[in-house]
Amino acid sequence: MTTSASVPAGSEGAITGGAVTDRLVAANAAYADAFTDPGMDARPVLQVAVVACMDARLDLHAALGLKLGDCHTIRNAGGVVTDDVIRSLAISQRALGTRRVVLIHHTNCGMESITEDFRHELEMEVGQRPSWAVEAFKNADQDVRQSMQRVRTSPFLPHTDDVRGFVFDVKTGRLREIDPAA
Repeated sequence: MTTSASVPAGSEGAITGGAVTDRLVAANAAYADAFTDPGMDARPVLQVAVVACMDARLDLHAALGLKLGDCHTIRNAGGVVTDDVIRSLAISQRALGTRRVVLIHHTNCGMESITEDFRHELEMEVGQRPSWAVEAFKNADQDVRQSMQRVRTSPFLPHTDDVRGFVFDVKTGRLREIDPAA
């Protein structure tokens, strides 16, 4: 399989400056030339919202057998349920009809290798402390449990009975379900 990650990292093969954005815009032009309006609205067909890590190795639609229009996808560093994720889930559930939540963390996550000191380092560099927490973690399973609990106890979410969490293995592509009570 050829991916963008297959591009050599040396100076000759590196994509620099505006070239990346130019490449994306050109790809969109080709996409738009063949695009036809699928006639969908914003309500996901499967009434599910998937919260996952932003890691580029996770092709969620392929990994979960999803098609355009099947789900809402909410991604951030670590796939952690933060206040902004709760905001997106509240809109997804209350305005757009989702009824279930799937949480996906993954193996070898970068959030396992940094700490909350990241905020302090940013403050030292830019002179202002970030208002947000890093939400770093050492154990993906435990963080999935914490994220499930945050969804289940949020007063803003009316549908909290179908919340399941998983860890995606980046080497095998398999999901492993996390028991919320373990």
